[in-house]
Amino acid sequence: MADLFETSAPAETKSPAAVPLSTRMRPRTLEEFVGQEHILGPGKLLRRAIEADRISSIILFGPPGTGKTTLAQIIANSTNSKFERLSGVESSVADMRRVIATAANRLQTSGAKTILFIDEIHRFNKAQQDVLLPDVESGIVRLIGATTHNPFFYINSPLVSRSQVFQLEPLSPTHLIAVVKRALADEEHGLGKFKVKIDDDALQHLATVSDGDARKCLNALEIGVVTTVRDKKGVIHFTREVAEESIQRKAVVYDADEDQHYDTISAFIKSMRGSDPDAAIYWLAKMLYAGEDIRFIARRIVICASEDVGMADPQALVVAVAAQHAVEFVGMPEAQLILAHAAVYIATAPKSNRTTVAIGKASSDVKHGVTLAVPRHLRDAHYKSAKKLGHGEGYKYAHDFEGGYVPQAYLPEGRVYYEPTEIGHEKRIKERLDYWRALFEKSNAKQ
Repeated sequence: MADLFETSAPAETKSPAAVPLSTRMRPRTLEEFVGQEHILGPGKLLRRAIEADRISSIILFGPPGTGKTTLAQIIANSTNSKFERLSGVESSVADMRRVIATAANRLQTSGAKTILFIDEIHRFNKAQQDVLLPDVESGIVRLIGATTHNPFFYINSPLVSRSQVFQLEPLSPTHLIAVVKRALADEEHGLGKFKVKIDDDALQHLATVSDGDARKCLNALEIGVVTTVRDKKGVIHFTREVAEESIQRKAVVYDADEDQHYDTISAFIKSMRGSDPDAAIYWLAKMLYAGEDIRFIARRIVICASEDVGMADPQALVVAVAAQHAVEFVGMPEAQLILAHAAVYIATAPKSNRTTVAIGKASSDVKHGVTLAVPRHLRDAHYKSAKKLGHGEGYKYAHDFEGGYVPQAYLPEGRVYYEPTEIGHEKRIKERLDYWRALFEKSNAKQ
């Protein structure tokens, strides 16, 4: 059987120096595969399908260096089907028709199935993708498509509906550290023949700034090892300085789970709260450069929008939540633009923490005070016999009154939790509340 990756197959015959480390260290079995436990962990659907040779048409979707091509290689090594490979960049409709015709003939004459792997399938236009539909649906070929783009936006809906979509996530620093250590220990395919002493901070730097990309991480490791001069004992000392040069990213003082992490995010939040957009942008840039999780940053902006801006500018929460969704959709590096947009908006918005204070006071009363009963006129009156209990009796429907407001008690005690400021939009809210509360007091005085 012809190998799936004929372009990379000669790697076995070339000298190791001619083949990138990331290609030489490509896992050959599921046991060697690192990461993606959410789809390849024990008992997960994709793992079961691979092990049982029951692969249907699938689309592997995720950022570069997360294992899409490697999974195809593993399937190629374990399946009983004939594998054919095409590229969304280089292949044409004629290439597809040739492969499909051969697959149909193979199925008819010998009963052998064909798996068609298409790398960067999103590069095919609509007409090219449409060519695949009848044969994917009839089972002449089983499609494995690989793409860095969201298939629900870049691949025809009929093709997506005929396939199972598996999303691959960026590898964590822990995963990448394991990948690096394996490469340094592997004498046959990796760098095990070199005497390499790698410092912990260098290892952490490579794993952090590779942005979850194993290919980038391994290629940086290799260039650092082969270009570093050995010491008198023949040892290559892979320091953080070597790591910085190899991956072209300077290390900043930032530990992902210790003081620098918490100190920097604290400075970022306090800069937005303190209305300093320049400081907020700087701390944001530092976190992004150090490889901080963009979802974590987005969550903190959302929290700040409610905690520190609040009703002074209700639009702040809308902007923050929109940014949170957008960074998930766009990813880095463009996500930095969205985060900067949201951070500057929050930093320059008028500030009020009165909703934060209000929920704090109310929560304290609930926790430490006497639990207040729901007033009888506010209780549910829609079920049978509710009226016999007096539920809903005397309730006034606000929309039946001028301005949509009627003085009416909604708490059994006259407690006040939300006290708006006169800042931004909250000034208008304060005017309305003052007016309504005055009407309520006047109404009570008449009773």
